[in-house]
Amino acid sequence: MPAKIPATVVTGFLGAGKTTLIRHLLENANGKRIALIINEFGDLGVDGDLLKGCGDETCSDDDIFELSNGCICCTVAEDFIPTMEALLARDNAPDHIVIETSGLALPQPLVRAFQWPQISTRVTVDGVVTVVDGKAVAEGRFAANIAAVDAQRKADDNLDHDTPLAELFEDQIAAADMIVVNKSDLLGEAETDALVTQLGQDARAGVHVVRSTMGRLPIEVVLGQGAEAEANMEGRDEGHHHHHHDDDDDDDDHDHDHHDHDDFESFVVERAEITDPAAFAEQVAGVIRAHDILRLKGFVAVAGKPMRLALQAVGPRVDTYYDQPFGAAPRLTRLVVIGQTGLDRAAIADALAA
Repeated sequence: MPAKIPATVVTGFLGAGKTTLIRHLLENANGKRIALIINEFGDLGVDGDLLKGCGDETCSDDDIFELSNGCICCTVAEDFIPTMEALLARDNAPDHIVIETSGLALPQPLVRAFQWPQISTRVTVDGVVTVVDGKAVAEGRFAANIAAVDAQRKADDNLDHDTPLAELFEDQIAAADMIVVNKSDLLGEAETDALVTQLGQDARAGVHVVRSTMGRLPIEVVLGQGAEAEANMEGRDEGHHHHHHDDDDDDDDHDHDHHDHDDFESFVVERAEITDPAAFAEQVAGVIRAHDILRLKGFVAVAGKPMRLALQAVGPRVDTYYDQPFGAAPRLTRLVVIGQTGLDRAAIADALAA
């Protein structure tokens, strides 16, 4: 029987740097043919667009599959399994498959899907890589269970220590075979060391915690872990979501986790070209602070510039860089706004268009 194709699941919270890490893997694939399956929460395929056209014959646009019908952990039968079957049926099978989950996805249902008979004999989970935004976690924005953060947060009487965001974070840590503390350059050395130590204590035994800047890790570190995670689910299961699994169930009765995405919403804002990227980044940061937006990402048209400006923001921190020419695409600024339910869409759109 041919060896199973390894698949790496890259998970992590909104804005942690999953796409940046994957793009670095593609640019340094060293001839390894990598296929991508990308699942985004939002109405604009920003992550997929950022990964296309990486300039290497080993990662053509035909090797990128985007799932946009819902969060991958909730649409295993409808989207993920058929996509995997189509990918595995190709004549030019990939050497490795990388799956980027939505920032709001539970990785556990996806890992269990590799037990499904349609794909179980042909592919295995090489490892689950959970990417953490070190700066955001250190600021206490996305997690409530990190001891290094608790000391500075306990004074806040309004803090809810059992939020859906904290639960998602805990589930992604529980599933990990490797935890990447990204954006470590934004932290002091002692702060990074404390976070790495705490995450190692929170994770399962034997999980490696590594630090990175801009997702720059050697491909041989991220790929090739040989975890066979689908056959080793002990300790990976969610602590907050009840699910029922029966190997004898029909596909229509597949594992459903009670993972309510109604707690979150996303929408797209369009506006005309801007003239001052630095001023616009400040404007975006102000809108995020004013409306408690979790994540904002998209592409910006800058007057007089042929290249589009990629913009990604997590919390009030905004990162921008020019990624590729607009070409024949309309010169519009299009941004996806993601937050917890109840965002004032009209006010946010007006503020971004001002």
